[in-house]
Amino acid sequence: MNVRIRLTVKIILCLLYLLVIVILFTSAYRLFEKDKVILSWNKVKSTNDYTYIKVSQMSEAFAKIKGTDKNIHFVIEKEKNGQWYTYLVAINKKDYNKYKNIIDYSYERIKEKPKRLKVYGYPRKTNSNIKKIAIRQIKNFVPIENKTVINEKNFEKYMTNTYLDTTIKKSRSVNYIIVMLLVLALILMGLIFFTLFDRDKIVDEVDLFIEKEILKEREKNKNGDKDENNNDNIEIL
Repeated sequence: MNVRIRLTVKIILCLLYLLVIVILFTSAYRLFEKDKVILSWNKVKSTNDYTYIKVSQMSEAFAKIKGTDKNIHFVIEKEKNGQWYTYLVAINKKDYNKYKNIIDYSYERIKEKPKRLKVYGYPRKTNSNIKKIAIRQIKNFVPIENKTVINEKNFEKYMTNTYLDTTIKKSRSVNYIIVMLLVLALILMGLIFFTLFDRDKIVDEVDLFIEKEILKEREKNKNGDKDENNNDNIEIL
């Protein structure tokens, strides 16, 4: 087969492979970046979302989860515009010193304002016992200017129906879609190698197809020439 035609076919195939590889790698990267995103507490949609709260103030523990070393605390998250929200977080009892400064500042035991503390974890449903204790204890922590009375009816509106469990580390699950995209990209990279070194059956098939078409065209031209020659031998009466 014509070397130039074969080379053209190889170049076109390699470019197509490269285009698909770029698309696959781009898709895999976007999924990877999406998996890395950590949502702020107010954007959480399920208990599977890894999230964080920027703690400006924090109470002493007011409840404990039975059978664990987890204590429940109130925290306040303040926004730049001065608006603030109260949430519940669970911390491990042994980690208390990590939060001590911000707790002491919240109770005016120290004057120096500590930096906001970013705490991470997963949302967990607030059971009825924690909710009841929180309703009784919250008035001892929230700022005095707060005029909203938290009760059973409005609890979820102001404090959500979950608490942030900071004792659960982020899970490292395998994203099988990313794995599949990368495997396909590697396969296509292999096909580029085979194409460049004349081991790709696709190129051979294209060669064979083009060669057959060329032979058909030649046969057609030959038959056309024969018909013309026969016409030359015909004498008009």
